[in-house]
Amino acid sequence: MLLGAALLVGVDLVRGGHDAVVPTRQVASTPAMADSPEPTAEPSPAALPSPSVTPETVYQMDGAFPASGPGTWVYAKTQGDVLGSAGGIRRFRVAAEKNVAGTELDAFTSLVDETLGDERSWIAGRQYRLQRVPSGSAYQFTIYLATGETTRRLCGAGGMDTRLDGVSYTSCRLPGRVVINLNRWRMSVPDYVNGKIDLHTYRQYVINHEVGHELGRFHEACPGKGKPAPVMQQQTYGLKGCTANSWPYVDGKRYTGPPVA
Repeated sequence: MLLGAALLVGVDLVRGGHDAVVPTRQVASTPAMADSPEPTAEPSPAALPSPSVTPETVYQMDGAFPASGPGTWVYAKTQGDVLGSAGGIRRFRVAAEKNVAGTELDAFTSLVDETLGDERSWIAGRQYRLQRVPSGSAYQFTIYLATGETTRRLCGAGGMDTRLDGVSYTSCRLPGRVVINLNRWRMSVPDYVNGKIDLHTYRQYVINHEVGHELGRFHEACPGKGKPAPVMQQQTYGLKGCTANSWPYVDGKRYTGPPVA
């Protein structure tokens, strides 16, 4: 099975999972937080997977990697540039789970900086600037790269189920936490693979999508067959006739689709 069901799943905000957190409709200014304890990864009972399911591996594009980890983190130690030219600064940290940080943290941090600093990303709206800060600095949110099982536990504790066919499949956003699932970071999704779209493009999409939730954005639908998918479309579950798109701004303008009820 190549997870064809993923392309048919109309997962909504209640079910949770990738793109699944409902942010507050007003983008209120978030107070800076002092460095806080590492988030725990204790599962809620509802988020535990069925022990009878043995999921298949799909689209492993980038070598072997662990399915679970200790739920502790290594943070990027450097401070990034201020990204954007206008608006208040929202500061964020970047972290990778400890058992994958050695191979993933530098590349993850670099792509977060590249993606959020792109003129097609959220800074194009001139509503806010973004800056990555090291652990120990004041910040508004953290972007985590977590193994599939830790993603499931973290998101499950917030009431979201990231599983598809029994395996942790999606990423999520919790208040102040953007959680990127290592399974998707390394394996992408069927529509991106079948369309021969590179893994880099999917990674940029998932960063912009989940950070979009942190910035107060909601889900949007495909606006029409053959058109670019809005970045706030749940592209992980299928492009629904649209073409892949990683960016909230296209040709200098905010690109959106119909709101998802």
